[in-house]
Amino acid sequence: MVYFLKFGASWILPPGIFILLMLALCVKLLKVSKKLSAAVFVGTLIFYLLCTSLVAEKLMGWLEEMHTPPAQVETSGADVIVLLGGGAISQVPDVDGVGALCASPANRLLTAVRLQKLLNVPILVSGGQVYSDSGAEAQISERVLKSLGVPDDKILTETKSVNTSQNARYSAAILREKNFTKPLLVTSAFHMNRAMLNFNLRRFKPIAYPTDFTVTHNPTFHYTKLRPQAEALLLNVTVMQEVLRTCVTEIFGI
Repeated sequence: MVYFLKFGASWILPPGIFILLMLALCVKLLKVSKKLSAAVFVGTLIFYLLCTSLVAEKLMGWLEEMHTPPAQVETSGADVIVLLGGGAISQVPDVDGVGALCASPANRLLTAVRLQKLLNVPILVSGGQVYSDSGAEAQISERVLKSLGVPDDKILTETKSVNTSQNARYSAAILREKNFTKPLLVTSAFHMNRAMLNFNLRRFKPIAYPTDFTVTHNPTFHYTKLRPQAEALLLNVTVMQEVLRTCVTEIFGI
């Protein structure tokens, strides 16, 4: 009964309600133009599929499985951890200051801290202030790292980058300056392929350590995965965005 109620509720809330309205429009358009009605129906069907977790699991799973963490990270030879930012919120209260990381970069940071304690190597945090009203990512991350027990001398910051290409460019400059040769790259699994490509363009071949996974890699079918959800649409849009940006990077090197 619980699952049935969830399934039903999804059709009276966005995006489900909009899908029903579009289907109703298809019926109305049949009296005007069958071709137009068919075109609207196909567009509605594509939109509906993109709103289902059934499709989101497939597409996001494909993207997240492109890179896997090393089985034995202790023997990887990594001499520094590069932690990529992914968004921060300014002027909000935190445990020991003001400003907080968004969900994905917070997950990335947690993984980086655990790896630092395991490997006892420095963490290079990469991420600037993207917008005037967003948080300064590297600075907020540095504060959080210190509060979690990472020593000051094990933290490096790169505060100028506002996108993945700049993450790689400015981080590469610091890595060369500090004579690091084998970075362990930590970012969200969906973002790892594009991040690796950008670092490769800077003549670095980091060890990929994806984290912040969003879908299981062994999904099972349940009818509730056919209900329209804004969360599923967001995951599918994220996949399309990553693929598009990766293609731009491959073609133009940016």
